[in-house]
Amino acid sequence: MRFVLSLTLIGVAHAQPVLNNFDLLVYGGTAGGVMTAGSAAREGLKVVLLEPGTHLGGMATGGLSRTDFGKKEVLGGLALEFYWRVGRKYEIGRYAQDVAWFYEPKIGEQVLREMLDEAGVRVLMRHRLREKTGVQRSGARLASITAESAGKPVVLKARMFADCSYEGDLMAQSGVRYTVGREPSSQYGESLAGVRDHTPKHQFLVRVSPFEANGKLLPEVDPGPKGAPGSGDRKVQAYNFRMILSTDPSNQVAFPKPPGYDPHRYELLARLLAASTEKLGRPPVMHEVTLIANIPNRKADINNSGAFSTDYIGKSWDYPDGDYSTRARIWQDHINYTKGFFYFLAHDPRVPRSLQDEVNSWGLAKDEFLDTDHWPHQLYIREARRMVGEYVMTQRDIQTDLKKADVIGMGSYNSDSHNIQRLATPDGAVENEGDMQVAVTPYQIPYRMIVPRRDQASNLLVPVCFSATHVAYSTLRMEPQYMIIGQAAGVAAAMALKAGKPVQDIDAGALSAKLKSQGSVFEWTPPPAGPAFFQNLFKLYGSEAGKRSLLPGQ
Repeated sequence: MRFVLSLTLIGVAHAQPVLNNFDLLVYGGTAGGVMTAGSAAREGLKVVLLEPGTHLGGMATGGLSRTDFGKKEVLGGLALEFYWRVGRKYEIGRYAQDVAWFYEPKIGEQVLREMLDEAGVRVLMRHRLREKTGVQRSGARLASITAESAGKPVVLKARMFADCSYEGDLMAQSGVRYTVGREPSSQYGESLAGVRDHTPKHQFLVRVSPFEANGKLLPEVDPGPKGAPGSGDRKVQAYNFRMILSTDPSNQVAFPKPPGYDPHRYELLARLLAASTEKLGRPPVMHEVTLIANIPNRKADINNSGAFSTDYIGKSWDYPDGDYSTRARIWQDHINYTKGFFYFLAHDPRVPRSLQDEVNSWGLAKDEFLDTDHWPHQLYIREARRMVGEYVMTQRDIQTDLKKADVIGMGSYNSDSHNIQRLATPDGAVENEGDMQVAVTPYQIPYRMIVPRRDQASNLLVPVCFSATHVAYSTLRMEPQYMIIGQAAGVAAAMALKAGKPVQDIDAGALSAKLKSQGSVFEWTPPPAGPAFFQNLFKLYGSEAGKRSLLPGQ
């Protein structure tokens, strides 16, 4: 069965107050949401995808163009199909094999829209779950949700639901248990859990005072307390914007000055640059204050790097459980901080001239994010709510207990949490706390972690705010894994509906087998040397067998 893609925008007069007869409703147009909707539609379900904003793909199209793939060999199914399709868009031979992982945001979103169109998913943009009273239940089942578009309520009914948002609002309003922040080390026996002792990366490597002349703390330093090592808290890792910048003068927009700009906000950065210059015997370069990952057409994905960078440390804590107005304020504060950071580097006289000149050789990419003044449309919400479901993935699941009977895919990226707080130390220096970068062995992802406890919701799947501790979530939170998990959620939804069972009771072995037949990967094999892996990958996905197994209509 095929349907026509429908993009219902704000203010469309033909939108009905009640939309029903859907098999699956997916909330959140993240990459994981797109794959959940697309895979379910390929299984024959009638699917509607709701996105509160105006773009599809979340971070996968919102600035994160340097793919956090870990071991490429664990990627399969729809996730790998996405990257294969991205590479095909460039049509430049072997280069396309590499650019598949480092692509332009506009190309990524184009591919996701095409995948939904081909699968026949109905897409409703600018439809946000009504705050606090957006979910209607019938016993343990979700019956409908109420969204708002152009300030007007729209009721949508479905037999199955999936929360694929970064925030987990549908999950939370459904009465499903969740957590926010860091578990103490004692809760699950995780050595990496809770407040971290001194960590070496993204740290102040030179001594810088965090105090004003009057003894008060400088801006961007938290008064604490830090907390005892291993203790839990409600704090989450730093968010940021993954900027897309260009070195092409014909494709640049100058770094904008934020409203109310105060250069004193970046006094700690000025001191860090001065101290680093003295220690190094040279001024820092841009790659030492940001992480630059080149993508096609003289553009780059710019990420956090070092002690004071694009991560807005300590300002994300109230976001996960915040109401819509609180989140909007935090989002805008992140925009202003980031604009100020680049404006400071580009214009402040305390910035070494060589660094300032290098920063000014870049600008916002004029051909990206056209409807948001070339600013990324997605804040990098690295972690928000996390469900406490049928199975909670913990540190042992990513380090020692690697096999799962109900496997739906694999993860392999290192355990990666960004810093959580920045504090003055007792001896008068500055410390960033919370960074976690620990290697993992490629591990299997269980189906049980995306289903709520059976007494809480029987027809809801949670492929993004899934059930994992802060430690385990830090490796699972990568966009390729969201896609892998989303594909599994879509297939599981179809199986549950066809069998007339709660999502907790489907045949997990049959789910694994179906996913494997669709190209999902459950075992990690180191790649052959040289470019052979890329050649084999693109040969497989360009083959007739690959097309029959993964592409609709073949």
